[in-house]
Amino acid sequence: MREKLAASEQGTDGQSIDLAREHFAVYVPADAPASGKFGLLVWISSFDPAGIPKIWLPVLDKHAMIVVTAADSGNAANVYSRRVPLAMLGYTNVTKAYPVDPARTYVGGLSGGSRVALRVALAFPDVFHGALLNAGSDSFGSAALPPPKPDLFRQFEEGTRLVYATGSRDEENLARDGHSRESARDLCITDLHTEEMRGRGHDWIDAATLDRALTDLSAPPTVDAGLAACRERRTREIDTQLHDIEALLAAGKKPEAEDRLQHLDERYGGLAAPRSVELEDKL
Repeated sequence: MREKLAASEQGTDGQSIDLAREHFAVYVPADAPASGKFGLLVWISSFDPAGIPKIWLPVLDKHAMIVVTAADSGNAANVYSRRVPLAMLGYTNVTKAYPVDPARTYVGGLSGGSRVALRVALAFPDVFHGALLNAGSDSFGSAALPPPKPDLFRQFEEGTRLVYATGSRDEENLARDGHSRESARDLCITDLHTEEMRGRGHDWIDAATLDRALTDLSAPPTVDAGLAACRERRTREIDTQLHDIEALLAAGKKPEAEDRLQHLDERYGGLAAPRSVELEDKL
């Protein structure tokens, strides 16, 4: 994600951001919290207009939570040259203007925006310590969501909480959420919470569910007792697959080795580096 973002900023896909023309919607609670620092939720919508539902405002006041969302950042916009950079600019501008608690800095989104928010959370665990996934998610270890380099992934494992909030009648995205959580646990990501929106379809998170989700996100971090054993199992799996690819390459079975390496890259991403990169160079 960080590498793709850097490439897009260099104009490789023909798109750019003109700060003088960009617009954001921002809500700041009237009263600062006792700590003097607000929470921050960077929101990525699936629509182009920048708006914050009025029913959220009392909840945002209760949690002393600022929300910022960019205009022209809907599902039709390019992920790497618009949606992600605009989310990061929203974060940067708010943190310059207001006192923000880094531990209560989150990213979230609706539908396709939620899927982008999950990518942002995985790529920037040093910035965002939680993600609110409203009716949209992807599976970890896939082409859409490969793990980053080990240092960033460790930060994500230990310091990022994911809260899934999907309507009880949104069957497609409930199934996606289930696959996402299953794939997360398989890669040793365990700080996962679910807040079902009863009787709702594919829709914005309602005020009551938002209240519970923000409470989930602000709870003290937890580290699963089985994390060390899970990491050891994951390392063994990566080593075994890398060894198998090396054996295929040594046997002259280049197409099979390429196919296995592609699958390895999607599933383990930066966790398999640098050996996976070295194998790619040989292929």
